[in-house]
This record gives sequence, C-alpha cells and structure tokens, in this order.
Amino acid sequence: MLVLPNARPNPKHSPGHRPAGTAKVYHRRSFVTLLAAGLIIGATCVAATPDQVLVVENQNSARSRQISEYYVRQRSVPLANLCRIQASTQEVISREEYVRTVDAAVAQCLKSGGMVERIHYIVLTQGVPLRIRATVKGGTMESDAASVDSELVMLYARLHGVPSVVAGPAANPYYRQQTQPFAHPQVPMYLVTRLAAYTVDQVKRMIDHSVEAGRDSQWRRRGKVALDLSFNDDAPGNSWLRNAMLKLNEGQVIFDASPKVLTGLPEIIAYAGWGSNDKARKQRFLGLKWLPGSIATEFVSTNARTFLPPPEDWTLGDWKTKESWFAGSPQSLTADYLAEGATAATGHVDEPYLEATPHPDELLPAYVKQGRTLAEAFYLSIPFVSWMNICAGDPLMKLAR
Repeated sequence: MLVLPNARPNPKHSPGHRPAGTAKVYHRRSFVTLLAAGLIIGATCVAATPDQVLVVENQNSARSRQISEYYVRQRSVPLANLCRIQASTQEVISREEYVRTVDAAVAQCLKSGGMVERIHYIVLTQGVPLRIRATVKGGTMESDAASVDSELVMLYARLHGVPSVVAGPAANPYYRQQTQPFAHPQVPMYLVTRLAAYTVDQVKRMIDHSVEAGRDSQWRRRGKVALDLSFNDDAPGNSWLRNAMLKLNEGQVIFDASPKVLTGLPEIIAYAGWGSNDKARKQRFLGLKWLPGSIATEFVSTNARTFLPPPEDWTLGDWKTKESWFAGSPQSLTADYLAEGATAATGHVDEPYLEATPHPDELLPAYVKQGRTLAEAFYLSIPFVSWMNICAGDPLMKLAR
C-alpha cells in the first residue's frame, strides 16, 4: 500500500493537522532547515568528478568487494576514496548496529582522509546493510526506521555538530533546488546512492551503461520518457506525472492516462508510474527496452524492501493474501526494473507516504532535460531525508549533451 499524507489510517492524522506524536519529526526538520538557511544561497557551480565520490565497501561481503573494485576501476575513483567497513551482511540491522558499524565507520573514513568537504557523493555497494529496523511504535510518520542510504545523507550535518533525532523524517534542504548547483557547505548533506541489483553482473552492467550514457549523446536524443498514470485517479502522483509531461521536451514523452498498463515500449530513457499500485497491473516485468542511462521510478511503498531475487514463479500479489507476498510484501520491486535493463531506479524500504516519494516533475526534467547527475536529480525530487528512500545507481550518471 502507499498511503496519502492526508489519508492516513489513524483518525487523528486529519488533513491540515500535524499527526499526533510527531513533535520530534518537526523538531528535527527545524534544525536541518536552519543549518541550510544561511548556506543554501550563493553556491558556485562545481562539476561532478570521481574524486568527489566515496565508495563504501563491506569487507564481510564478497559481492560488495567485487562491485566496489569494478566501480572504482570503471569510474577512475581514487583508491584513497575507498572506504572499507566491517558490517553485517544482512539487509536489515538495528539502529545500534548502524551507528557503530556504518555511520561511525564512514565518518572515520571521511575525517581520516580529510574528505569531509570534498566528498559530495557516497555510493554504497550491495552487501552494505539496506535498512535500519524500527523500534518506535506508533504511526508510520513516527517511525525510527529508515534506509541506511537516507540516514547516511545526514552524516555531513552530524560531522558539523548538528545532532540527529531518530524518529520520523527530516526536511531535505536540496528539495526543488533546480537552479542550485550542489556544493559544500552551501548544501549541508551528502548525496547517497547504492550499487545494487539481483546479481553482480547486473550491477556491472548498470555501471557500464552509466559510463556509456555520459559518453554518447545519442541515448538522450533517442530516448523516450514513459509516464503511466493510474486511470481515473485524482491522487497527487498523477498531477506530478502531468506536470512532468509539460516540463519535458515535446515529442519525447509517451503519456498514457488510459486503463491499460504501458508495456513493450522501445528506447526508454525514463519511466514513471504507479507500479503494483496501478490496479490494472498484474505482471512483474513491463517488457520495456531500456537505453544506457535509463531510470525508473514509481509510487510504491515497499519496492526496495530487498535486493534478494524472488522465486522465478513469483508474481505481484495482494495484501489480503499473505501467500502472495515476497519479503513481507506483495508489491512490485525496484530490482525488477534493473534486472530488465534499467540503469538506475528509485525505491522505498518501507511506507514513505506518497508525498515523500520522488516527484517525477522534479526528477525527470532535472535528469533528462537539464543534465543533472542521477544523485542530484534524485535528491532534488524528494522532500525528506533520514527516511525510507533509496536510489539504486551510479551517483555520477548523467546524460551526455
């Protein structure tokens, strides 16, 4: 399920009112916003370069080691920017484990290498834990669960003495900064993505296609953007999809507001839709032909709940039939888009609420039309950090002009 912010199951969470018990959430938003307020103006344009990327490798995971080695070589990342940590190989870890084995370890890499300011991008490799387990009971917006990726975004602020409150999301100071180049200290955060898919070979293909997308402008010129609305639905997500169509170049967009699901399309550079929340969708794979540099995004609560492959006969299910679930949910999976050939995809480890998902009218124009990096475009499009969001892909990926 994916719940609208103004339609939460708790009756106290009524439209126009702050949900009960979210004081910590709003306190947390306030200090991040205050830190950003005096810094967000006046940044100079800084081109994204490999020496601005910190690659995080879990030494306890053979898959993580393989991926980090390949990425460092293919992207010419300095070896000094390889951060080796020793963490659990499980996808879900406790908050204490996160702080001790991930956050503190990455902080030490940054400080010991004198890289706190120079690093803009942190890329996690598959085998680094994915999700921080919830311990706080109550409504979803009071949860202290988060993706490891989104929590690590906050590390820059913590290294500058700004404490974190763990419950709920924090305001993203880079949200909708379409004309703002990313730079420190003007934007007090790291842009964190993850190199993950079902197999190491799929991740290597993602890396290769990311590099290729930056070398040859034919992919941007040829590529189509597919926008698939949920039929007869006035949810805000459909408005964002319509706005994305208006912001993109005429003739580049395949826009569908019919009851059917878009499938089998050639030469796709970007896709946005409702995934398994579209009642008409029954199949896992859409049969899209993805170009190098392509990105997929959808309004689905739990699509990044795991990067473990489902059984081959698994298909989309429903919440009423527990036998139809995989990894705790019946919903579509981010990694399916990557397995099918997309170069990058967004997702959520747990219920984010619709408002907190990537907004296609921010994400797609920034990436496809403006030529922003994948990481910049993704973080421009989400209102919150320290929350449930992830972006699977090379942070440096951008389409050649």
